[in-house]
Amino acid sequence: MIAQYMKELMGSRSASAIRRMFEEGIALKKVHGEENVFDFSLGNPDLDPPEKVLAAIEEVARDRAHGAHGYMPNAGYGWVRDEMARKVSSEQGVEVGGQNVVMTVGAASALNCVLKAVVNPGDEVVVPAPFFAEYRNYVRNHGGVLVEVPPGDGFSLDVGAIGARLTERTAAVLINSPNNPTGRVYRRGEIESLAEVLRKHAESCSRAPLLVCDEPYRAITYDGAVVAPAFQCYDDSVVVTSFAKDLSLPGERLGYVAVSPRCSFASELVGAVTFSLRVLGCVNAPAFFQKVVAKSWDAEVDYSSYERRRDLLMEILDRVGIEYARPEGAFYLFCKVPGRFSGGDAEFCDLLKKHLVLCAPGAGFGGPGWFRLAYCVPESTIVNSERAFRAAVAEIG
Repeated sequence: MIAQYMKELMGSRSASAIRRMFEEGIALKKVHGEENVFDFSLGNPDLDPPEKVLAAIEEVARDRAHGAHGYMPNAGYGWVRDEMARKVSSEQGVEVGGQNVVMTVGAASALNCVLKAVVNPGDEVVVPAPFFAEYRNYVRNHGGVLVEVPPGDGFSLDVGAIGARLTERTAAVLINSPNNPTGRVYRRGEIESLAEVLRKHAESCSRAPLLVCDEPYRAITYDGAVVAPAFQCYDDSVVVTSFAKDLSLPGERLGYVAVSPRCSFASELVGAVTFSLRVLGCVNAPAFFQKVVAKSWDAEVDYSSYERRRDLLMEILDRVGIEYARPEGAFYLFCKVPGRFSGGDAEFCDLLKKHLVLCAPGAGFGGPGWFRLAYCVPESTIVNSERAFRAAVAEIG
């Protein structure tokens, strides 16, 4: 028999809303025509990988050396880890060595390995809302409890509220910048304030929570926003990330965990994350794309088309009267359900679907009363969606 909690998750509307909408979109396009369905459901980057990545793929594919596709150390090829350390050092402003990097099967694997390494059954992971919907499942995978903390103004970090939720069972605080679903980029001052709260908590209970920074959208920012370097602000911190969004390689499942060299248990944590790769069944990150990314991680990418589409969609929503939080990064708009609508965010998404607009309810992200639009879609989808948004808003009067 299927485990009861899995049955509950599989049947939960909020737990599967994004993928279900995406699959419904495929079916609706067959009925109504692709140009008449406006699918903003899935954050699937639509830029092609940069030329440097494609050239690296071709180069690695020509390698016929004996053992080229065999096992390597669980944490990844040493030279690849060194390259990732060079990348992290440039982002964090702190010298990181390859021994502090573990290659993983995407950011999801990275997060699960970190949580497996630090969460005891019943431990808590504190996360500011709204957040990536899968966090609930990832924490539960390891017997943990997700503690949701409301955001501050403009979806900023409410550091005081986070501090109030810290307990002796707090294993980690998990933040995502740029944030999915809001696109908010946390300021350095917010990270410094959070670090101070975490240090004071550690002094009071002798347990320093690990600060986990989920950063797959780090490179995709607008309006001069800069992702703050956590390693400079808080010693017991890690970065988990992937190359799914910045290099447009979501299907290749390649990411890493980088542990701050200042972490009080850095070596032990790297070892635990590496061991977690084994016990979670990943074994190691894909050999082929470890080599590809090590040769091309610094490829130049033009993200201006995302910014252009962001601006275009905001203009449309302004005209039809739907409020939203202006994103500073990633490729999502978090929009407010109109106040005059009598139902919740799921019901409003149903209304939009009636007009062939597909999006994700905010409740699944810990943001009830809101809904998420992923604008990594063709410009024609955005332009032509205005009539559908307008018709949906008109229907509620």
